[in-house]
Amino acid sequence: MANRIVLNETSYHGAGAIKEIPGEVKVRGFKKAFVCSDPDLIKFGVTKKVTDVLDGEGMDYEIYSDIKANPTIENVQSGVAAFKASSADYIIAIGGGSSMDTAKAVGIIITNPEFADVRSLEGVAPTKNPCVPIIAVPTTAGTAAEVTINYVITDVEKKRKFVCVDTHDIPVIAVVDPEMMASMPKGLTAATGMDALTHAIEGYITKGAWAMTDMFHLKAIEIISASLRGAVENTPEGREGMALGQYVAGMGFSNVGLGIVHSMAHSLGAVYDTPHGVANAILLPTVMEYNASCTGEKYREIARAMGVLDVDDMSQEEYRKAAVDAVKKLSQDVGIPADLKEIVKAEDVDFLSESAFADACRPGNPRDTSVEEIKALYKSLM
Repeated sequence: MANRIVLNETSYHGAGAIKEIPGEVKVRGFKKAFVCSDPDLIKFGVTKKVTDVLDGEGMDYEIYSDIKANPTIENVQSGVAAFKASSADYIIAIGGGSSMDTAKAVGIIITNPEFADVRSLEGVAPTKNPCVPIIAVPTTAGTAAEVTINYVITDVEKKRKFVCVDTHDIPVIAVVDPEMMASMPKGLTAATGMDALTHAIEGYITKGAWAMTDMFHLKAIEIISASLRGAVENTPEGREGMALGQYVAGMGFSNVGLGIVHSMAHSLGAVYDTPHGVANAILLPTVMEYNASCTGEKYREIARAMGVLDVDDMSQEEYRKAAVDAVKKLSQDVGIPADLKEIVKAEDVDFLSESAFADACRPGNPRDTSVEEIKALYKSLM
């Protein structure tokens, strides 16, 4: 079987990268942008950094901001209607995963109208056409949605998130500018950074992992581990490192999938609106312990990438523990809660576990699991 890698046509990296947007717009002959960005980014002037660049070149655009932190079916439907009314011919998605996931779903439905029922996009939908061209500008260092073929939408009615996987939704251009991330508060920086680490670790141990994605994931673990503490303190070096590290992780996991940390986190986000990165960070060490027996020597390389010394002198049990402990220490250092006691209600555990087992990320987990075993993992953190 051939292994597949899908990446952006073009990506820009580094401080001031947003200044490259007008050149790409002109070369590609785009006329009007549909700017997807969430209300807080507009309120605090982050979106304006990009629209100022467009204004400086006299470029036309319209802003759409009916986007929640965990974007809903309704957000997508409203976005489709707004895009149709806008006369736009491309999308600029500015924000974290919420803005980019909404933009991807809108863009797919516009070019594949037979999927107007947003739920029909769940899983690997057989769309025929590439989505409306997207220029993705991340403002968080975590989701890597600017380089992935995935997006996640919340079904409020059914209290569940569903994952969509489609090579037609990948942004044509990613603009990864750490200056767009400098205004992130500490808590959000920590949560999105731990999301990026989860992507790298789950992608590295998933059933679909192979040599090229292993290369991406190990480098991402190394960069994130060295950069996240500094990013939380808003150092330029930390911000730059996280901007790169989360993107490199996305290059990998987008092509091989994830595991049950994400499945369980999706359930928490759908039921309690828990920030995705926080949910991942709380779950990651416990699920790593659960998966350890099915990972061969990979935890040794995770520990090494996280800066643990003398891993070659450790037994398998020792380096597996060292990898988990390094994740716990990083999570603790950046202020992530250690358990789910303040989040999960006992009466919801059955539903959460069933939803997590049905999640599209679950089959990639290195250890085959069950609803009962997922239930036990939730309970161990309560």
